[in-house]
Amino acid sequence: MRTLIILTVALLAAGCTRVSLDHHLNNAYRAYHEGDCSRVELELSQAERKSRSRTYLQPEISLLRGQCLERESLFVDAAQTYQFIIGRYPASEYAYRARARLQTLEQLGHYNPAAPAKASPAAL
Repeated sequence: MRTLIILTVALLAAGCTRVSLDHHLNNAYRAYHEGDCSRVELELSQAERKSRSRTYLQPEISLLRGQCLERESLFVDAAQTYQFIIGRYPASEYAYRARARLQTLEQLGHYNPAAPAKASPAAL
């Protein structure tokens, strides 16, 4: 009987974590569609904390983060996020989408994979 109770509590706790993770991902997508990237970042951070044992969700979280970085005109950061997805999860559908985003950034002139990064002093 004791074993059954322990198993039931463990299963309920795992289910609650998944529901909470889905809630944060849904909120992040909703905020993205509303154009609120600061809320997207908050929701994605909370989703990442809940998904540590579910690494298959990381590329989805990273792709949405990259799209928000693009929306905020942080193109270098977005490109690095997409490169992370491609390098870490090369066979996933999110790697395919990340490659497409990099191509789009390149066509728009925001990303040049052949040119090395230039260091420049900050404006005073």
